[in-house]
Amino acid sequence: MAPQRPAAGATVNAATVVDLGIQACEAYDRPDLATRLKVAKRRLADPVVHVVVVGEFKQGKSSLVNAVVGGTICPVDDDVATALPTYVRHGPEPTAALIYDEDPPRREPIAVEDVRKWVVEHSPLVDPAQRPSGVEVRVPRKLLSAGLVLVDTPGVGGLGSAHAAASLAAAAMADALIFVTDTAQELTRSEVQFLRQAGELCDTAVCVLTKTDLYPYWRKIRDLDVGHLRREGIDIPVLPVSSALRSRAIATNDTALNAESGYPELVKFLTERVSGGVSGRLASEAAAEVAAVCTQLEAQFEAERAAQADPASARQVVDHLSEVKQRVEALKAAAARWNVTLNDGIADLNADVDHDLRRRIRTVTQEADQAIEETDPADTWSEMTSWLESRVAHELLANYTFLKDRATLLSEEVAEHFREASGEVLDHIAVPNPTPMLAKAQVDHKIELAKMKIGKQAMVALKSAYGGAIMFVMLGAMTGITLGPIGLGIGLVMGRKGLRDEKKRQRTARQNQAKNAVRRYCDEVSFVMGKHSRDTLRRIQRQLRDHYTALAEELNRSNAEALQSATEALRRTQAEREQRIRDLDAELTRLRTLRKQAMAVAR
Repeated sequence: MAPQRPAAGATVNAATVVDLGIQACEAYDRPDLATRLKVAKRRLADPVVHVVVVGEFKQGKSSLVNAVVGGTICPVDDDVATALPTYVRHGPEPTAALIYDEDPPRREPIAVEDVRKWVVEHSPLVDPAQRPSGVEVRVPRKLLSAGLVLVDTPGVGGLGSAHAAASLAAAAMADALIFVTDTAQELTRSEVQFLRQAGELCDTAVCVLTKTDLYPYWRKIRDLDVGHLRREGIDIPVLPVSSALRSRAIATNDTALNAESGYPELVKFLTERVSGGVSGRLASEAAAEVAAVCTQLEAQFEAERAAQADPASARQVVDHLSEVKQRVEALKAAAARWNVTLNDGIADLNADVDHDLRRRIRTVTQEADQAIEETDPADTWSEMTSWLESRVAHELLANYTFLKDRATLLSEEVAEHFREASGEVLDHIAVPNPTPMLAKAQVDHKIELAKMKIGKQAMVALKSAYGGAIMFVMLGAMTGITLGPIGLGIGLVMGRKGLRDEKKRQRTARQNQAKNAVRRYCDEVSFVMGKHSRDTLRRIQRQLRDHYTALAEELNRSNAEALQSATEALRRTQAEREQRIRDLDAELTRLRTLRKQAMAVAR
């Protein structure tokens, strides 16, 4: 039974190519290869394009998401900030759900009108012990129907807090990044630094300048921002927009006002560069899978044809296929080179990631010790804890980025040994948000930070003064010299010195307590992070092992069927061989045509 093929001259898209490939696999009784293509078909049919909206708090991120989809989805408030990520995606009816970070992720439906109560800062509904990781809102919007998902990220704390690391982690897993800043002032140093880091994690990004309706000099700010980005070597588009004008244009159906709002350019960026780019990539990957399957089936039929066409050399073909069978079976063995490389690589990577984490945490601890030495924790402890959480969060993110980069290199090395690319396996190596790990460890506030009150200081000074005065008065009495007034003066001096020494002693004690608190915090974070890293690497190892084992099984079956067909060719009559050759030529023609069509789509 031969697979169907489109009429000559017909335009073939990725979905059609994959369907033809699945038909071919089923016709040739290769359900293993069909399963591989069905996975590609599911990804192609339901693409998910994540666009993460990030920036300092109170810059108009939520207003921008609302303006893009043309509705009030994300809460906008002058007094509170967004504290939970909000995922806005397509759905037939408006619905909302809480997302809990479990395996698999758990969704708990809520009313759409209750979204604001959950996502705003200091929400009374959020239980710290069971805090949701985000809120998902589905709305019927054409712009989102192609799989576009807009992610409104938290703005609490700004880019100088631990939330910046959370935003960078989200950017690392995003298909595109929208960086939001208003036109009240030019880009700050922290914003430029954030954009540089985000650009290293996400290839597609745009800088959106909001609130152009409020600031008449927004064009000057835009030009300054473009100059800053150009000097830093950051090549991304800069688009000025006004959410207020966009909302008014939608309400009044005013095309000219909509164009003035600047949003048509942003929507064009999302539909063409983001959605179109991801759709093209998925189509290319799916078509490449079809081409690989066709190549494998062609090799199977070509081996059989060679045996059918020349019975004299059929024995050589069988011997060759037998040798190939041994090599393919060796690929499934634990001693296979790719498997050894994978196991050794994971072990080395575990050690390197752990060393990198310890080095980073040690650097943070040294910086914290130096800062504590130069200040009094009684005056700076709240600022110190905020700095420490932000600094550690960024170091955890850098450590995970290091893990992902090294894991990618390891997979490529294993692929070279296996002579097959890894494909979709690397998509599962995520750069997670480090802030939940920080929530499991707290900077110890149970340290004595209170300074001496006025009464205590007076008592310490009086005690030292009294002791000094008594000592000198008694000395004068023993020597017969009257030291009354002088003794009192000396007592005052010693009282002042005693107070100063006691303040110094208490400050040193507070500094030591603060250093110990920092070390306990960093040790707890290292403990949690180390476990998470080891779990991640074990998951990567299993994914790569299963992926390549499945490929070895596919190759083994293709070779086994070719070997069986070649062996049977030795027992066929001349007429049977000629008929089988005609059938094989027809099948090979169909497969080659399908492979060419797939390669054309992949390009």
